[in-house]
Amino acid sequence: MGLRIEDFDFDLPRSLIAQFPAEQRDASRLLVLARESGEVQHRHFRELPDLLRPTDLLVVNDAKVIAARLAGRKKGTGGKAKLLLVRPCGEVPVAAALASPIESIDWVCLGQASKGLKPNTRIELGEGFEAEIIEAPGKGELRARFFSSSSGTLGEMLDRAGRVPLPPYIDREVVSSDRQRYQTIYAREPGSVAAPTAGLHFTPELFDRLTAKGIRLVAITLDIGPGTFLPVRVSEIENHRMHEERYFISASTVQAVNDARRMGHRVVAVGTTVVRALESATSHQGMLRGGQGETSLFIHPGFSFRQVDALVTNFHLPRSTLLMLVSAFAGRERLLAAYGEAISNGYRFFSYGDAMLIGGAHQ
Repeated sequence: MGLRIEDFDFDLPRSLIAQFPAEQRDASRLLVLARESGEVQHRHFRELPDLLRPTDLLVVNDAKVIAARLAGRKKGTGGKAKLLLVRPCGEVPVAAALASPIESIDWVCLGQASKGLKPNTRIELGEGFEAEIIEAPGKGELRARFFSSSSGTLGEMLDRAGRVPLPPYIDREVVSSDRQRYQTIYAREPGSVAAPTAGLHFTPELFDRLTAKGIRLVAITLDIGPGTFLPVRVSEIENHRMHEERYFISASTVQAVNDARRMGHRVVAVGTTVVRALESATSHQGMLRGGQGETSLFIHPGFSFRQVDALVTNFHLPRSTLLMLVSAFAGRERLLAAYGEAISNGYRFFSYGDAMLIGGAHQ
């Protein structure tokens, strides 16, 4: 029998779920976990340059979070309704869709309303901004079209009417500072409905210190969708199916990663999204391939990693696919023991919480 969902459970006091980020990004705590021995060190994120090797290659996800959450009322009934933009319909890149005239491209959304959202429902979103449900194909997804009484792009309307899509376990109202803090400092390509949270701890000064040590930095782009966070609803985890997410890997990143592997240098992934992109784009010969792609790769214990040697990541939810991925990398029992120690030492969990480094300089 394979691993079951309860094998990835742990008890977490609600008081340890971070509701706000640390005052300074790199002031977060950093639990360093030895991948082989399970030894744990308690450090701070600003110490990361001292914990990596000068030859390491650091790979980040430069996806940018969009203000994808919209709240309004049904036209006619006045009932409350919410939408979360997921991706443009078809093959249109997110950046292009956001820059297009507002009515020109339909979007796949998730919706919430007291009596559901059916085709032909109109939702008033304020300032002459409206959405119409065109189709409800199932699995909770909706096809929506947007309209505005004024000219402009959907991106401009989201900047005015949209809110940062903070996860539901952050149990408070969105505040103005979330637009900056729920975004990495190197975010470049708009299209994510969640932040690649392992990267939230980096500062310009920290990057300067990493560079001074000789550590190189390259980027991939993976637009994080709700599939990353959807709960696992099957007993045996191998039966879970991930939703597809789009990614792009540049030729320069491909060369840097392939060169690092050829020279025996370590590839350090900043976040689980980087792991999934790199491992998804690896050929049967073990070489990284570039360009655009989609991944539904579900990494769980038993997976054989071919690109990633060390991992910077946050602490993840019980029973989540993210916890399963990190368990595959570090070993399930070893990881859960480290989580237990983090809880005993008052680490802050989830998106705005503290971080882990699995595999330090001497591993």
